Amino acid sequence: MDTLVFDIETQNFFTDPGVGRNNFGALKISVVCAYSYAEDRYYAFEEKDMPAVAELFSRAGRLVGFSSNRYDIPVLNHYFNRLHLPGGNLWSKERVDLLEEIELATGSRISLSRLAEANLGEKKEQHGFEAIALYREGKMEELKQYCLNDVRLTKELYDRYLAQHSLLVPQRDSDVPVKVEFAKRVP
Repeated sequence: MDTLVFDIETQNFFTDPGVGRNNFGALKISVVCAYSYAEDRYYAFEEKDMPAVAELFSRAGRLVGFSSNRYDIPVLNHYFNRLHLPGGNLWSKERVDLLEEIELATGSRISLSRLAEANLGEKKEQHGFEAIALYREGKMEELKQYCLNDVRLTKELYDRYLAQHSLLVPQRDSDVPVKVEFAKRVP
């Protein structure tokens, strides 16, 4: 089974009129991006491509993301179920949510940008709230590149997580990151 590193962007957010807190069914996907370890390939899909997204996810045994258990998986599951697509129940797959792993180890949250900067020496060029603006402005190729970059950063962090069983985690009250050890996982 494949391992997919993935991220989604949505057309709207919980704070938009008519959506409401944790109403995943009201969120509409703009893009889904993924990296397949089995194919050593990046993918970028739009909402109209959900059957192809479901096919890719149906072949995955492990899903890797950043805050994916709180956001990406509930939204994707809703789409797969509503459209009767063969992606399967994503909750039944092995999942590695890097933010959740950090929260379990440290008790606090951190942004993907700060984590990437501490471990990879680069931070995100844009922020999540800008993704909705890109969609609304019709800048789909720029939006795909934004999402693909998040997938690339998450993949590189996951590779380091697997190889070293640790990540450097910046602290709120210090400029010096702390090395956080994680339980050894089978790649």
